[in-house]
Amino acid sequence: MNLQRAREWLVLLLIAALPFHALLVTVGTKLILGPGHVPLPYLAVWKEVFLGIILFLCGLEFLLSSRRVLRLDTVDLLMLALLLLALAIPTSNFAYGFKYDLFPLVLFLILRRVPWSEEFQQRLSRLLLKVGAAVAAYGIVSFFLPQGFFTALGYSDLHSLYLPDSPLAPFQLLEEGGVRRIQGTMSGPNQLGMWLLIPFGTLIPAAAKGRAKFFVTLVVIVALFLTFSRAAWIAAMAMLIVVFWGRIRGEAVQRYRLRGLLLMIVILSTAFILAPEIFLRTLSTREHFQRPLEAIEIIMKHPLGLGLGTAGPASNRVSDPCVYLPAGADASWAKDRMDLCVFVGEQQTQPTDRACQCPLLPENWYLQIGVELGLIGLVLFVALTVLVLLKLRATSYQLSAFLSFLGISTASLFLHAWEDSAVAYTMWLLLVVALSVVQFRRAQ
Repeated sequence: MNLQRAREWLVLLLIAALPFHALLVTVGTKLILGPGHVPLPYLAVWKEVFLGIILFLCGLEFLLSSRRVLRLDTVDLLMLALLLLALAIPTSNFAYGFKYDLFPLVLFLILRRVPWSEEFQQRLSRLLLKVGAAVAAYGIVSFFLPQGFFTALGYSDLHSLYLPDSPLAPFQLLEEGGVRRIQGTMSGPNQLGMWLLIPFGTLIPAAAKGRAKFFVTLVVIVALFLTFSRAAWIAAMAMLIVVFWGRIRGEAVQRYRLRGLLLMIVILSTAFILAPEIFLRTLSTREHFQRPLEAIEIIMKHPLGLGLGTAGPASNRVSDPCVYLPAGADASWAKDRMDLCVFVGEQQTQPTDRACQCPLLPENWYLQIGVELGLIGLVLFVALTVLVLLKLRATSYQLSAFLSFLGISTASLFLHAWEDSAVAYTMWLLLVVALSVVQFRRAQ
């Protein structure tokens, strides 16, 4: 049990630190190298080192255990099939693709074969609410901080741009209206929105039972709104609708489900009337329609897939940084940044001496898997997602995991929702506990 206790505490420390990864690496790089440097790789891999230690303890515990669980269920078989399929299509960018697409699944596959105590389950739920409140509160404060504050921490002096060889941008602005989108401690507003869905999923059952603290609930909801991530908003709505219409039983929920649904409709309708530019982002909306269609066309042309790392966030690592502006836009601000590939409308305006190789971003995680692993991979991943949702029963803990996974899976229809390590590792570690093949045992 000492090995189990050590493993569980390391997992708790990892989950507590993961949402601060981007901030810590940015500040650490600034302290070591000074301003203007790309995040140091050896600082960025701390989480993988942590996971390596956890996996080592897991393996040692498994070998010493008298109750070794080798039985494979359908979830395991689907994950193994995805892994074998990926290995059958080698690519030059395989390592990055494996990190984003399959490494979290491998963690789940291994860690669900060891026991997790009831105390760990309870500590994990409390930890998510505390860390969620801290991350959300900092995100709200960052909405009002000047750009000089972020530059002093080591962030880029630019905003709204991802540059592989430059420091992280501190925030993004809405393309229409110039309103700041908070990203808090994370690498972007969408990443923050995806991660906040996890404590939000823990808050919903707690609120239904009258156990959620008002401050925690308020800051998480406000921060979720200030990300201006429409995918996160849709995901949160899906989580609430599922709760209102049957996942939680009880008089309080039955009595307030209609009021709650009407309140959400009123809030979103009011926001749309007062600030339609928040919802109607012409360029972004067009890309969310156009890029999935391009991905579907690629899948039809290459039904066996292009291989891991050819699409999604992994392709960002090996492609030119591209900026897309609407037709007629002024691109003069980018003249002193020749490392940027600038497109105005459909035409590349910078640089003029070569054709840019832009990343392939389907804006849909399922289609990304389809581009990389073909139609078979797409079917396997969708089947895995549906099966995990079906397996999560409505117990107190599993309901939280169900809602969070439902939210991220819904957002995956509009974003590369699993790209951030804090989101992927935290969510799959929650699922490890919820779907462990070893029964909970009380720590001794």
